[in-house]
Parts: sequence; C-alpha cells; structure tokens
Amino acid sequence: MNVLVMGATGYIGSRVIPVLLDAGMEVTAGARKPGDLDAFWWAERVRRVELDVLDEASVAAAVTADVDAILYLVHGMASDDFREADLEAARLVRAAADRSGVRRIVYVSGIIPPVAEEELSEHLTSRLEVERELHEADAVVVTLRAAMVLGASSTSFELMSQLAARLPVTVVPAWMQSDVEPIAVVDLARAVSGALTADVSTRAFSVGGGERLPYPRLIDRYADTVEKRRPQVILPGLPEPLVARLATLITDVPSSTVTSLMESLREDMVADDDTWIAELLPEDAERPLSIDEALRRSVAQPDPTVPASQRDPMGRLPGDPSWAAAAATA
Repeated sequence: MNVLVMGATGYIGSRVIPVLLDAGMEVTAGARKPGDLDAFWWAERVRRVELDVLDEASVAAAVTADVDAILYLVHGMASDDFREADLEAARLVRAAADRSGVRRIVYVSGIIPPVAEEELSEHLTSRLEVERELHEADAVVVTLRAAMVLGASSTSFELMSQLAARLPVTVVPAWMQSDVEPIAVVDLARAVSGALTADVSTRAFSVGGGERLPYPRLIDRYADTVEKRRPQVILPGLPEPLVARLATLITDVPSSTVTSLMESLREDMVADDDTWIAELLPEDAERPLSIDEALRRSVAQPDPTVPASQRDPMGRLPGDPSWAAAAATA
C-alpha cells in the first residue's frame, strides 16, 4: 500500500510515518517544503512530494494513480480565515482522490462534544466541516477523533506542561473544569495504521486512552510526574480571550494555536465509546497507555547517544519544533 501523508512534517505525521513503514507500507511524504523532511530520521525511507493543499495543481500532482490511501493531517489555525482555508483544502483533496481512484482516506480530527453545532468552537467547527467534506469521497473515509494527544512536542501537551512549569500557582478558569480523555501519540499512531487497512466502511471513531478526568486533575498528574506540584486555584469570571492571551505570553506555543486549544477546553473532550480498539487494532493488541505511563515517558530526557530511530517516540525527537523542546527545561 502506498500512503500519501499530507502534513508529514507535523507532530502526528512525524510519529505515524515510522509506524506505517514498519507495517510494510510505502510512504509518500507531502510537504510544502520537501527539504524540511531532512530533519526527521526516517526521511531517507520515504518518497517526497511538494504539496500545497490550497493549490489545485499541486494537489493533483501529488494524488496520482499509484496512491492507494491518503493520510490527511492538515489543520490550519494560523490565519483568521482558517475555516475557509481548511474546507477549501478538503474539497481539493476529495476531488483529486475521486479522480485518481484513491481507495481510502484517514483523517485525524478532534473530539466533537455532544452540543449544538452553533456552540462548538471555531476550531472544532472547522474539523467537523472538513470531516463532512472528506466523507463525501468515493473512497472509504475513516475519521479518528482525538482529544488531547500526550507526548513531548504535542502542541496540547506542551501548552499544559509549559503552563504548569512556569506558573508558581496554577490558575484554572472555572469554565476549564471539563473532562478530557487523552491518548498517547503511540496509540494514536496505532489507530491510524489500523484505520488504513481495517475492514470498515466510512465512519468516524472517537479514539481515547480509556481514562477520563477533569482537566485540572490532569495538570496535577503532570505536576506529580515532574515533581513540581503547584497550588491550584479555580477562578470564576475569567474570559477566554484573556486566558488565551496570558497563555501566549507565558508559553512558547504559537498564539493562534493557543487560542484554538483554549476554546476547546470549555466542553468535555472524551471519547463516546472504545470501539476503535476492537475494530482497528489486532485482537492481541496491548491496551492504550495509561495517563501516568504516557506522562512519564513524555517527560523522560532522551539519551543523545541513542540513534533517533531507536528512541521512544513519546519523547523528544529530531525535527520537533524548537519551542516544544523548551518545556523540558522550563
């Protein structure tokens, strides 16, 4: 199977591609700047293609007849019109996939909470719009809806860890006491690999690690892991824009991403079932990592004498953004 990975230089892509290669799949890594792939240890094992998902000609040139499946990892949060851009990209990819006879598309999205659509954040609304567009494709389309992804350099993990490490007191807005069900990036990678080959029809799976807890409690669990427990104060009346602005000043996470992630924390971000385990993983597959084990592995310092190909993908790896590495030394 030849899998075209769109968004190969992103965090999820960097952890999933080695899993696909180990499963015997051929990988074509799509990136706006193919040279950026040099930063990753697996770069020489993939075919590269220049890809701009907002350029119809570029998408058509990448989605060729020899592409069996597409792994869609594209999410735009850096501009004011990201919803429009995300939807246009999905339209172009769906059309190209239909023309080329792509048999499967796997899209990694976010948990969609059970609220009225008009109450969803802009970030989640965009994810849902993209999902619906891709699901119109002729191919089997499997959407994996994930909440917080645990692993060093995961944006949501870095936001939490940097805030916890840099504030003498953990201030939690009252509206941020919703439940979250994290999933370790290694388990999400397993789900992606399974979704590419499983005997399923077009549908969406909620993928979680199996443990739900209030977001403030997750912060405490992280603080216990790094032995930096801070007093925690729940404050009512803190508006989301103010909290997002303060978070951008305290952390190194890009500001547009902070705003999108903060908006999503107002609702419970938990999987509605665990059917993904039975339907996407082998019968003898191990259960997902516990939160404590995932946190422990995420904060472990990598051994620079060990080749990147042999390091724990839960930890930092070459190619991770420089702003993410700062969390480990905060």
